[in-house]
Amino acid sequence: MTRRATLLLTTLLLTLGLAAPAHATGYRYWSFWTYNSGHWAYATQGPATARPSDGDVQGFRFSVSEDSGDAQKPRGATSFAAICARTPAVRGEKRIALLIDFGTAKDAPSAEQPPARRTACARVPADATTADALAAVAKPLRYDTNALLCAIAGYPAKGCGEQVSNAEDKHTDGGGSGPSVGLWVGAGAVALLGAAAAWQARRRRHA
Repeated sequence: MTRRATLLLTTLLLTLGLAAPAHATGYRYWSFWTYNSGHWAYATQGPATARPSDGDVQGFRFSVSEDSGDAQKPRGATSFAAICARTPAVRGEKRIALLIDFGTAKDAPSAEQPPARRTACARVPADATTADALAAVAKPLRYDTNALLCAIAGYPAKGCGEQVSNAEDKHTDGGGSGPSVGLWVGAGAVALLGAAAAWQARRRRHA
């Protein structure tokens, strides 16, 4: 193979490698959020240890995401006044406004349909955690053996934080899971370069 053919082949292989789609892996799970000054922030601790104060607003969103930076926030406007307007204060207890967003059909496990987004005002003992507040208004809850929250109000019916590759969620132009057109074209180009190199080698031997 000539130096020029070698250089072309190497360049093409590097280009194909860079162009290959990255199938990042996400996780299908319930994320936990706190609401302050009109903005949602990813919670810094889990619902089983967080102890909100009376008047706090917290949210849960079911979705597929790679990490906290990629997680989808609960949707829709909300406020403590709107959610807990009909729940009077009681001494020794606190009221926690909760927004529960079951996500979209795209994020739903196979054969399941996400329920409509809901809000609820949980009135719980003063020392209650967010998990206690959630249990008061959105049973049944489901946890795994590591205390990871798997389901709220019975959704989803099964599964818990399972891995989901981007390839499962995105449709290709061909509608299948086979190699892309670009890959076949690239493979054909590599084959042509190889054939050209072999032809040049035969020319030199017979010259």
